[in-house]
Amino acid sequence: MSPKLPDSSSSSSDADRQPLPFEPVKSRKQVARKPEQRVAKSPTAVPKPAASSSSSPRLNAHSTAGIPERVSRRMVKRMAVFCGLPTFLGMSTFVVSYLVIANDLYAVPTYAVLLVSLGFFGLGVVGLSYGALSASWDEDIPGSRLGFAEFATNWGRMTGTWQAQRKAAREAARNNPKRG
Repeated sequence: MSPKLPDSSSSSSDADRQPLPFEPVKSRKQVARKPEQRVAKSPTAVPKPAASSSSSPRLNAHSTAGIPERVSRRMVKRMAVFCGLPTFLGMSTFVVSYLVIANDLYAVPTYAVLLVSLGFFGLGVVGLSYGALSASWDEDIPGSRLGFAEFATNWGRMTGTWQAQRKAAREAARNNPKRG
C-alpha cells in the first residue's frame, strides 16, 4: 500500500507539501517557498534593482526541466499496458471476426465488428490518459499496481491547476478590460 499524497484541491495541505519539480509555476507560488528563495538570492541580487524579475526565469528554468526520468518510465510502462492491451484487442477483433466468418462458424454482422473494435480502441485512448495519471508523480514512491489512489491525487492536482489558471485569467480580464 502506498502512502496517500495530499491533493492540491485542499487548501490546508497546500502549505504542507513540497511541489513536484514539474508542477506549473502558479502552483509553486501558492506554496510557501518564496521566503527561502529570497534569502538565497539576497546577497547576489542586492546591487541589482530588478531582483524580483530575475526570480521568474529561475523558476521557469526549473519548471521546464521536465518530468524526472523515473516518473517518465513509470508513466510509459503504465500507458503501454493500459493502452496497449485494449489496442491489441481492437486489432485482433478484425482477425478473429475474419476467422469466424471464413470458417462459417457464425455470421458476424459487420457493424458488430465495427462497434467492438471501436470500443476497444476507445478504451485504449482512455487507458492512455489513465496510464499517465495513475503513475505516482513522486520519484521516491513507486505507487500501487493499478494506481487508483495515485489517479485520484493526480486528477485533483490537475483540476486544481486548471481552476487556478481559469481564476487567474478571469481576474486578469477583470483588471485589464479591453479598450475600443
